[in-house]
Amino acid sequence: MQNSVVKDPGLAAAGEKRIEWARRHMPVLQSIKEEFEREKPLQGVRIVACLHVTVETANLITTLAAGGAEIAVTGSNPLSTQDDVAAALAARGLHVYAFRGENDREYYDCIEKAIELGPNVTLDDGADTIAIIHQSHRELLEDVVGGCEETTTGVVRLRAMAEDGALMYPVIAVNDAETKMMFDNRYGTGQSTLHGIMNATNFLFAGKTVVVGGYGWCGRGFASRAKGLGASVIVVEVEPRKALEAAMDGYRVMSMKSAAPLGDLFVTLTGDINVLRKEHFDLMKDQAILANSGHFNVEIDIPALEKMAVSCSEIQNNVAEYRMPDGRRLYLLAEGRLINLAAAYGHPPEVMDMSFANQALAVRYIAENGRKLEKKVYPVPVDIDRRVAALKLEAMGIEIEKLTAEQENYLHSWTMGT
Repeated sequence: MQNSVVKDPGLAAAGEKRIEWARRHMPVLQSIKEEFEREKPLQGVRIVACLHVTVETANLITTLAAGGAEIAVTGSNPLSTQDDVAAALAARGLHVYAFRGENDREYYDCIEKAIELGPNVTLDDGADTIAIIHQSHRELLEDVVGGCEETTTGVVRLRAMAEDGALMYPVIAVNDAETKMMFDNRYGTGQSTLHGIMNATNFLFAGKTVVVGGYGWCGRGFASRAKGLGASVIVVEVEPRKALEAAMDGYRVMSMKSAAPLGDLFVTLTGDINVLRKEHFDLMKDQAILANSGHFNVEIDIPALEKMAVSCSEIQNNVAEYRMPDGRRLYLLAEGRLINLAAAYGHPPEVMDMSFANQALAVRYIAENGRKLEKKVYPVPVDIDRRVAALKLEAMGIEIEKLTAEQENYLHSWTMGT
């Protein structure tokens, strides 16, 4: 197989410096890396990782390599790869097929090159590797022990595969670990989405109306950060309990049709298709800004926007202006792709420390137990989730309370009443 496809191998030294900077802020993953170096739990395991190629991801990859794995890395989004990081990983002798700005053909070509490794374990952000293996390379399935998926979008996709009886190996939903979902999705996405929008537009949140599509953990995180910067936040949600929670949290809750004329900025964070579409574009005010922080660029109906517009031009990096027949201008950020990675650095290493610690331990678990599991989507084992939380607290110098023997006994007794 071709060893690597990166934009510029000469960027490796710069990438190494940034990877080291992130490593210093990822103590939990570092402790797992040291454990893997001693025990070599992944010796002889071939891993294909279709992930955002960032400095944080690089530290996950080097942790898995320390455990003995042979790894091929490819990007999970055409605009999220950090080229210096890709070059640094390639310089370490890893198989790397990723560069920023891939077109659709190049994106899938890179995945095809990566799976030539013949994986035993797959790692995904969005389940593209799993889908391609199932659709086009079923001859590889016999060697695959299992996989891990780290996004809400990917988990939804895989559960649909499992329900259809199409999923041919077990997958751990790393996304759903509490130490991933509650922290990475809320604090990571909340902050990095703001960062991407500000980088692209220098948008002032104070005094503006921000419409948040979706009130899962990602939506919660972004809504709270936008509110903290002085925005008036509207939440659009289809799930009654989440909508009720948003209302109780102090946000206005309404349909997208009602929100469309009010918003200065619209951000989708749902994992579903066409959250913003023609009937909403028709109602938006002049100079409304559209951004997506869901995994795939399908949450904003870009084909409909292109069909409606009389012209489209890139007015600055990551900002495309769509001019409507009535003179209104709508601004689409980063081609509707993940704004926090397309126009910023993605999540801070401190939160990815927990996400990738879960990922590393889940890879070990699936490598050791995959053959014994059914072909379905599994949660992260609770002991892994709790271990990651405990390691993070220890790294932060935080000591928590412990149950006394009396308290333990009370919690496991049914005879002690009022």
